[in-house]
This record gives sequence, structure tokens and C-alpha cells, in this order.
Amino acid sequence: MAENLMDPEAVAEHLRIKAETLYQWRYRGIGPRGIKVGGRLRYRPSDVAEWLDQQAAAS
Repeated sequence: MAENLMDPEAVAEHLRIKAETLYQWRYRGIGPRGIKVGGRLRYRPSDVAEWLDQQAAAS
């Protein structure tokens, strides 16, 4: 079964950051991996969780 995709606002809320910060991270290539679906940016919850795990391991 496919994962429900998250929009940038949902990811930002989950991470407790501003959506603008998430967009900046994407521009700089340092945030969670996002994908374009129908021209809109979406995130897989598993990609966000994997990115968080990487951040925890690096700190």
C-alpha cells in the first residue's frame, strides 16, 4: 500500500518549523527529500523520518 504524501505545510508543522524554512532547506539541498507530483511538492513520511534519523545520528 502506498504512503499518504504530506504537503510542505504538514511537514513543517510536524518538524515545528516554518514552511519557508523547509523551502529554503530544499533549495539548499539539506532538507528531507521531496518529490513533485502534478507540479506540487510532496513528501513521503518515510523520507521525512529517514532524514530525521540522519540528523539525530549526525548530532
